[in-house]
Amino acid sequence: MSGTTIDHERELIRILQAAHAGELAAAYAYQGHWRSRIGTRRRPEREEIQRIEAAEWHHRNQVADLLAVLGSGPVRWRELLMGTIGRFFGTLCFVGGRFLPMYAAGRLEAMNVGQYVDAAAHARASGHEVFGDQLDAMVDEEARHEAWFSDQCRGHWMLPAVSVIGRWSPAELTPEGTAAAETARD
Repeated sequence: MSGTTIDHERELIRILQAAHAGELAAAYAYQGHWRSRIGTRRRPEREEIQRIEAAEWHHRNQVADLLAVLGSGPVRWRELLMGTIGRFFGTLCFVGGRFLPMYAAGRLEAMNVGQYVDAAAHARASGHEVFGDQLDAMVDEEARHEAWFSDQCRGHWMLPAVSVIGRWSPAELTPEGTAAAETARD
């Protein structure tokens, strides 16, 4: 990566500010998402989405801590905007069926992975190696989220068309997804 240490730190701050607001939107969207999964047979989905929501709140706290160490903080207008967007999409989960919320969440998680990968690179380029390690752990968690949501929407009849429009396709099949697919076939 080219640029000065200061350039990389500025870019790191910019990415972290966006991530902080994005985690708020994701957490609020997931609140609506898990609440929309009503019924006993949907309990496993509900519990996993709740776990993912908790991870988003945890990442938001971690990002806030990184921003504070860098002498910065959240951008208020972005926080308000993303909070509103997250609540709006959380509400849509009650009317969007099962597939569309799962697809949207998978796409969102894929974007989070890329954002944290970039942040880790800028952290290291600006001399914040420990931040890079912390951000790598966040990449791993966000990738697990993407894989889970990918497993939930893979094989749906709308996926080919929605993938073209949404510009995202599910991640590779996980062992859990393979087992679920085999159970569904039996």
